[in-house]
Amino acid sequence: MSIRTAVSDRFELITVPRSHGEPSFAQDVSSGLCSRPKRLPSKYFYDDVGSALFETITRLPEYYLTRAETEILSKWGWQIVRVLDAPLDFLELGSGSAIKTRLLIGEALRVQSQLRYSPIDISTDAIRASSMALIETYPALRVRAYAGDYFDVLASHEILSDRKMLAMFMGSNIGNYEPEVAKQLLSLLSEALRPGDGLLLGADLKKDRATLESAYNDSIGVTAAFDLNLLARINRELDADFDPREFAHVAHYDERRGSVDSFLKARERTSVQIRALDMRVKFRAGECIHTESSYKFTDEEIAALAQDAGFRPEAVWHDRAKRFSVHLLAHE
Repeated sequence: MSIRTAVSDRFELITVPRSHGEPSFAQDVSSGLCSRPKRLPSKYFYDDVGSALFETITRLPEYYLTRAETEILSKWGWQIVRVLDAPLDFLELGSGSAIKTRLLIGEALRVQSQLRYSPIDISTDAIRASSMALIETYPALRVRAYAGDYFDVLASHEILSDRKMLAMFMGSNIGNYEPEVAKQLLSLLSEALRPGDGLLLGADLKKDRATLESAYNDSIGVTAAFDLNLLARINRELDADFDPREFAHVAHYDERRGSVDSFLKARERTSVQIRALDMRVKFRAGECIHTESSYKFTDEEIAALAQDAGFRPEAVWHDRAKRFSVHLLAHE
């Protein structure tokens, strides 16, 4: 059962429990490191250390995604919030610090007197901090935040609005899911929305290999530290003895799949004890742990993905360099 907490007169926090059978961090580590090839889910990047490293990544010169999307929202935000007609409520999957979202909140409050913003985030602390910062900045803003997994929150039937809703899934986060799972997520979002609602979807576009690979393997090694933090997290939380220096971060673009794939590659033969799981994991020299696939798209692929989930392409905007796109999709 969901737990509702009135944090202030303008901020309500709804905590949605995990679905029955959802694997824990320990279970995912155990099954992932016993699989062939070895793998660790990318959702575990974002502990406190990982989240701070990712914020640094977004400011690196090689990582163009955040700048490109921010450019689009800065230039076209006024148009984006007007396409569906006011008044709107906002729903956002993966709000984080909500920096880019502020551009749209500001524009929406130019055309309507009040706005309800509903972020969804797995981290209760992060969503509480960002929500409090937002209501302090915008007196006309009310926040109904959801702490939980996207799938659990959308399936909970807790998403309610008296007005037309604009859902947002930005940062090309849709590309972090395997294609079938991405379809499932958009279909679940479609079921939570009503005809006439909209979805704003940010997507990184397919481009040359060098640009894509450097975005996921920067010259000063912040992305490598972000990837290697997964091993440090296993050490901290599961009493393991990974030596991150024995692993190298590797990222390469698979043109056939349209995905930048990231791995942690053992520099030499080694073994690791994970005491909380009572297991020892052996690695051959050169053996890899798959940690992330980041899919890239064409505008046509996004349109097809959206239509399969019950959305109709309404408008699309690009940054000046045509590296990134933001799609407005209308729920049918």
